[in-house]
Parts: sequence; C-alpha cells; structure tokens
Amino acid sequence: MRIRVIIAMPEGATRDGEPWPAEGEEADVPTTVGAHLVAAGVAEEVTEPATKSRRKTAAKEVPDDADGGSS
Repeated sequence: MRIRVIIAMPEGATRDGEPWPAEGEEADVPTTVGAHLVAAGVAEEVTEPATKSRRKTAAKEVPDDADGGSS
C-alpha cells in the first residue's frame, strides 16, 4: 500500500530501522501497516500513480552520414 505521511514525526523517528518519511513524503508499506496509519490519522492512502521526477529524454538523432561518409 502506498501512503503519504500527513503528520510529522519527531526528529530521529524510524520505521523498520529506516528513517520515518517526512511530512508530505510517500512510502510503500504493507497493507495492514498502511491501513493502521491511515486509521490513526498519521497518513493517507495514495491512490493516484506516483509521479516520476525524471523525464524521458528524446533519443538522439543520428545524422544520415553516420556511416562515416563512405558513399
């Protein structure tokens, strides 16, 4: 389950040995854990697809004489 943290945790808080996500950050957690966090008001379920921060770059165009100019 993908969640978005809506309540900031105290500095140094961890989840399964990893730093707790900051307020507004998203994380993937087991469904039971996510449901508990949502019910407790600590997080909200993310239902839209994750947005990618990287854009695909257009493929470089190869010049027509890419074979070295041997005609």
